[in-house]
Amino acid sequence: MKPQQHESHQDLLDHFDTDFTPRATVDAIIVPNGRPAAYLKQAINAAKLLDAHLVLLCSMRANASNAELAAKRAGVRVTAVDVDLLPSGVVPEFSTDKLLKFGKFHRKVDTSLKRNLGLLVAILTGWERIVFLDDDIVLPQPGDLAAAAGLLTHHAVVGLANAGMPDNSVVCHALREVGAPQDVFIGGGALVVGEAAFSSFFPNIYNEDWFFLLDGLRLRPSAVVGTAWQYDYDPYNDPRRARGEELGDTLAEGVFGLLDNGLGLAHADEGYWGGFLPARRRIISTTIEQVLASDIEPGQQARMVAALKASIGRSHLITPEMCVRYLRAWQDDCVRWREHIRELRRDHRGGLGIDGALATLESATTRRSVPA
Repeated sequence: MKPQQHESHQDLLDHFDTDFTPRATVDAIIVPNGRPAAYLKQAINAAKLLDAHLVLLCSMRANASNAELAAKRAGVRVTAVDVDLLPSGVVPEFSTDKLLKFGKFHRKVDTSLKRNLGLLVAILTGWERIVFLDDDIVLPQPGDLAAAAGLLTHHAVVGLANAGMPDNSVVCHALREVGAPQDVFIGGGALVVGEAAFSSFFPNIYNEDWFFLLDGLRLRPSAVVGTAWQYDYDPYNDPRRARGEELGDTLAEGVFGLLDNGLGLAHADEGYWGGFLPARRRIISTTIEQVLASDIEPGQQARMVAALKASIGRSHLITPEMCVRYLRAWQDDCVRWREHIRELRRDHRGGLGIDGALATLESATTRRSVPA
């Protein structure tokens, strides 16, 4: 097998038509909210239609008071939390965090934190079917979420197909713009998750949702149904985006390339990455050449090339040994997360209600922070 990035991973998913899919209830819609309350219209409408509890985990340009008020005005059951005000340690610190914390690959974003917090709340509250929905997603048919929930009997996670702005990395966006085939995959922006997948977590790395789909060794049973639209954005507006994506994009594309070929994490050794990394860099350098030879407007060309050069520059800092170390740390984290939720379930049988769930997480954090 030649280590290389694949244009699509769709064969890893089971595909369904909403017209022939059973429906099921959704317990909660969890939104990692970083935008003002006006961006919550889709989530609020979906929560009202599905009679689901809306959980708004707020930071950056969002605040809990405004977000909660917007939902209550629509008659939706809602809990909004200013995540920055929570004590540190509500979500465990992982080995993968420590590995990247003080280097150039550290990402100062809180999406993974919010999603992991949502999982812990779901466990303590006793929810069985939840939706992760980003605040830049439009749902043409909110009922598609009920169809996705109906598939959780035989699938751990079900994503809605993105028919809007492709949810790709800078490198994959550039590939598409020079005419190379480039597909999209399901992701955390519109993802229905069953209780069976609560034992997965979101590492703080780009493509964290792809890692969530894995159980530490292989892909959990995953499906796609329905449609979601992502708002447009400019992937080339800041080369720092490309730098921040490169490690996660490399690891995820490399791992999912193995899965495409019927292999697994055991094959992601230094020899594999020793072949994959040069192939990844050739893709980027070839794409730079194609951008420069294209009829793309000169200003756009310059921004694309700057972003791609940022990607390949960061790629040269990634070694086969680093890839293996990260994946081993991630697998250790998978075990730690499962142990953490096993303790939560042992000490709290669920059914606490969301206020009780949040209070339990905060008090557990306080107890852990007190020296023995």
